[in-house]
Amino acid sequence: MTATHEDGRIARGNQTRQLVLKRTVEIASVEGLEGLSLGRLATELKLSKSGVFALFGSKEELQLATVRAAIKVYLEHVVQPTRGIAPGIRRLWAVCTAWLTYSEQRVFPGGCFFYSVSAEYDAREGKVHDTIAAAHANWFSFLGQNIEDAQRAGEVQEGVDIPQLVFEIVALLETANAESVLHNDYTCYGKAAKGILSRLRGVATDPALLPDTP
Repeated sequence: MTATHEDGRIARGNQTRQLVLKRTVEIASVEGLEGLSLGRLATELKLSKSGVFALFGSKEELQLATVRAAIKVYLEHVVQPTRGIAPGIRRLWAVCTAWLTYSEQRVFPGGCFFYSVSAEYDAREGKVHDTIAAAHANWFSFLGQNIEDAQRAGEVQEGVDIPQLVFEIVALLETANAESVLHNDYTCYGKAAKGILSRLRGVATDPALLPDTP
């Protein structure tokens, strides 16, 4: 009986934690991680403040948990949908279009979660900054790895400056996100897709591997 009771308590705690984090990623994408507070969450979700505090212990731990939860959502919408595509330039293009869809469909209500919180924490120090910076670096590395994979598959020209290409791709993705959020103008997603596709066709060994238009 004791074990069953303990298991039930843990399960309820996990459910409450997921409920809280579902809300915190929404808030943070719009208002930033500083917009989070244990009291606010308790009030909005009709939970006890002490119960929320018991789950996270501090505002910093709540912020860190929120970033980790956002990473899972990001992977689910941007990375995992492309796993079934063979390594090559088609997969790289699919990753880019998945990112644009993730931002355009407002998986997070404030647009890209990481674009928002990176601007908030870029000049700060501490665990939250380091966690965001690591996620950002992993994204760049992931794109770079996809380009290298496409080279090994013979679909991207040798000698391509991979860090430069990654930088340009991310710049177009993030500009589309920023412009759409600031001006509520979704035409920028098509412009970003057009720019990225043009760049990829320019480095492809066979441009016919990619569509003519987004």
